[in-house]
Amino acid sequence: MLPSVKALLASMVDYAGLFPPAKLSMQEAMVNYANYQLTPYNWMLNRFVLPVSRLNEFATLVPTSDFKQWSLSLIVSKDWESEIEIVRSLSSKLDSKNHITVTSLEFPLLSPLEIEKAIPCLPDRVEAFFEIPLNADIQPYLAVLKHTRAAAKIRTGGITVEAFPSITQLCQCILLFADAQVAFKATAGLHHPLPGHYRITYEPDSPSTLMHGFLNVAVLATLVYWQKVTPQAALEVLQDSTSNSFQFTADAITWCNYYLDTAEIETGLDNAFSALLVPARFKSRSMHSRH
Repeated sequence: MLPSVKALLASMVDYAGLFPPAKLSMQEAMVNYANYQLTPYNWMLNRFVLPVSRLNEFATLVPTSDFKQWSLSLIVSKDWESEIEIVRSLSSKLDSKNHITVTSLEFPLLSPLEIEKAIPCLPDRVEAFFEIPLNADIQPYLAVLKHTRAAAKIRTGGITVEAFPSITQLCQCILLFADAQVAFKATAGLHHPLPGHYRITYEPDSPSTLMHGFLNVAVLATLVYWQKVTPQAALEVLQDSTSNSFQFTADAITWCNYYLDTAEIETGLDNAFSALLVPARFKSRSMHSRH
């Protein structure tokens, strides 16, 4: 594996097999995650995504698994205050007994005022991602998240056509994140490396729509962090479905005439782009989608 590609995709994928479109049982999802950790591509895999409401179910099944090094990203409901307390009380017990670590919390759509209230309540050493809408003014959200240890979470797809943002919406959002110096996480819809029209679920009558490419999103986030692209060029990065436009060498990744060396990729992604949630139909780089 080229060092530049490994820098771009290392720990990029969170596994959300419990959620649509796969909607696996807890046992099936846990087995998948454990098996993926044994593959040559495990360096791409990061956290196991789990609702706080199913923590007890997860903890019950952990002793039956041979895999013990669990890193959890917990989905918080709108009843976030009580669920943060649940996380506080359970996480230390889980970690001490089974090498299970709660590494991040993912919050649903909250108002900027609610986000401002929630941030001081976050547990220590736990990342937090607050979902923000792409079809509204996101500046009030960025004003709250800026200069905090919290990050944004955006939806790049779902199980309906309407859930997929336009290229313009997604591009503008990424540019605004960079301007505000707010890191972000993209969830759902990033099932393919390059954009194209694909069926959105596994159902026989599933509609098709334009899905964004996870390669395009990751490369653009890094280019924007280093202020290497104009807004017009940023749009072109997101909509480029030609694999030949992306060139990979040991030391760099280029898109057209835009160049990123390995050090820039590592620093840019650490600061701009936190993770992808992509679907399990891709067993190497894409493990599974949405909540």
